[in-house]
Amino acid sequence: MNDMKRIIYVMAFAMTLPIISYTQQKTVQDTFQKEPVTLRNVVVYANKFPELLKHLTQSIKVISDKNTLNNQANTGDILLNTGAVFVQKSQQGGSSPVIRGFEASRVLLMVDGVRMNNAIYRAGHLQNVITVDNMILDRMEVLYGPSSTLYGSDALGGVVNMYTKNPQLSNTGKTTISGTAATRYASATEETRGHVDFTIGGSKWASLTSVTYGHFGNMRQGGNRQSAYPDFGKKNFTVGRYGNTDSAFANPDPDKQTGSNYWQTDITQKVLFQPKAHTQHLLNIQLSNSGNVNRYDRLSEFAVNAPVYAEWYYGPQIRNMLSYQYSANQMTGFFKELRLVASYQDVEESRITRRFKNNNRDSRWERVNVFGFNMDAKHYSGKNELHLGVESYTNYVRSTSERMNIVSGAVSRITTRYSDGPTKMSSNAVYAQHIYKFNDEWTLNDGLRFNLVNMDARFADTALMHFPFTKALQNHAAVTGNLGLVYASTNRFRLAFLLSSGFRSPNVDDLTKVFDTKTGYVVVPNKDLKPEYTYNAEINWNQYAENLSFGGSLFYTWFRNAIVVDKFQFNGSDSIVYQNIRSGVFAPQNKAKAYVAGFNLNLSWKLATYTNLEASYTYTKGKFTNAGITVPLDHIPPAFGRVGLKHGKENWQAETYLLFNGWKRIGDYNPDGEDNQQYATADGMPSWYTLNIRALVKLGKQVSLQAQVENLFNRNYRYFASGISAPGRNVILSLKAGF
Repeated sequence: MNDMKRIIYVMAFAMTLPIISYTQQKTVQDTFQKEPVTLRNVVVYANKFPELLKHLTQSIKVISDKNTLNNQANTGDILLNTGAVFVQKSQQGGSSPVIRGFEASRVLLMVDGVRMNNAIYRAGHLQNVITVDNMILDRMEVLYGPSSTLYGSDALGGVVNMYTKNPQLSNTGKTTISGTAATRYASATEETRGHVDFTIGGSKWASLTSVTYGHFGNMRQGGNRQSAYPDFGKKNFTVGRYGNTDSAFANPDPDKQTGSNYWQTDITQKVLFQPKAHTQHLLNIQLSNSGNVNRYDRLSEFAVNAPVYAEWYYGPQIRNMLSYQYSANQMTGFFKELRLVASYQDVEESRITRRFKNNNRDSRWERVNVFGFNMDAKHYSGKNELHLGVESYTNYVRSTSERMNIVSGAVSRITTRYSDGPTKMSSNAVYAQHIYKFNDEWTLNDGLRFNLVNMDARFADTALMHFPFTKALQNHAAVTGNLGLVYASTNRFRLAFLLSSGFRSPNVDDLTKVFDTKTGYVVVPNKDLKPEYTYNAEINWNQYAENLSFGGSLFYTWFRNAIVVDKFQFNGSDSIVYQNIRSGVFAPQNKAKAYVAGFNLNLSWKLATYTNLEASYTYTKGKFTNAGITVPLDHIPPAFGRVGLKHGKENWQAETYLLFNGWKRIGDYNPDGEDNQQYATADGMPSWYTLNIRALVKLGKQVSLQAQVENLFNRNYRYFASGISAPGRNVILSLKAGF
């Protein structure tokens, strides 16, 4: 009851914050007086070309508000704070989106029309989404459910499409220069970030340059814990090295998550050339580089009387992307619109580990070069729209390693994370997506895709692990499709029925990895893996009224040949000595069958002229069955959602919102997968909610100030499967200026 009183008080107070500053300022335009949202004005890019939502059967979340996109700690936090997607974190420098119970390599990440997923995207938890600079994002779209017809392998749970800002041509006949500068500070994460971007626009040429640098300190978790778990999440020790000896010391501030700090730099350069009205050439360069990022979850592990690790960190994560895009519309031939994208990506990752009071530091490095090509074309005639596409991606993987004694400097061999010989994975596909508009109310969606995936992985040195094979060869063909029918009445109501399928071919990470995901537990290669498939049925609906809109989705996904990590035998033994520790052997395996089902609901209600209420709720459940035994499927989040009350005009806005997660009981954890029950309580991950307030004030035409307080009650909480606690009370200030 006391919490409820505080919530009501804070909501009322937050609504008055901007009014205090702006009672005398003239309002230019009421942002809540814009055109009501209907099916007629919701445009999405899920089909590779702009399309009205009323003609599509898939559930799609559009995130286009710049204050939301450009004022988060990273791109993963955009998804988390909008309540659209569950996000797991193993460290502060991490964000792993989960869509409909699928995560990591089963969720496809796209940036500016280029696949980010590569041959070493793992099935556990990823942090690659944060290598896309959120301060230059223009739009995000989340596609829920299997999307393999248009996007190919990995799109089992859905797709996260990220679109960065493009250069703007001048329409005045003169060269124009414009830009944005922004800075952001956050107290709980010790975040300091700066950003600048500027555009030079001519009549045919335009250039955009963007630079962002961010430093994040040791994150402070909330101190207000649940009475049943008074010590949950406390970091009671720190590790230091003095002379040639590791020592563990008591942490004077257990709520300070020491070792969670990191930094990151992002650079984007785009050049646009438009020789004539309906033809464009776009060169897109993106460079992302981070410092060392500690695996906070591993560094927090404590054995009987000492820490497990003295060092465990990811080395600099580097993502370099170069792409060229050609686009044309209003063409006179069979195809009316055309888009070509050629891309090259150079990705580097590394993992460095050293156990406590052990002088041997193990380093493993991976480098992936990806060459990609996409062609998408659109034909429309009468009631028909036909989208045809060709896609080709080739990955080259190089994996190296060494062990160095940090005292003597002696270097010796250790196992590589992946196959150490030449390793190549390629994917080629053609697709067709069709839309038939019976009339203004009924629309048919249908599509088909044919995929070929090949992999050749060589194991050059098998002496250390005694592999019973020296190569892993895979050749898979897959056909996926979708069939749906949508009814959209008077642009106010939409009801869609959809059947769709998805597939994911085993990649280099699935087939060749050797790694200890936790102490005493080692994953070994299984060259006999097969592709996994999903078959999905869902109903999506939206209702738009004058002051109220609501909608939702109900889905059931059959998961066949699901790849899950389970007990395994290596050379006839169920345990091996790995890094001087006797460890149980596990491996990715195709399980007989699994299912994922759930629903989500969303609401937007205009309570008054200047006040909106928005809410979302998502529930997911999943199980897999093997040899007659049914256990929970890993990666299934608890129920989660968001409720927000927003009030504002053109010159100011204020919002109070709740983020919440339900219980994830320990009995609902997968015992051998990626749910990380070692980082939960004995009962599982407790439910929680946070109250948050934020206010934005425009100080002029080009300057805005935003202040917010996250986790107002300083609650201690942790997202399911995460190895680091979320920030405590977090005061955030950001200043943005245009020129």
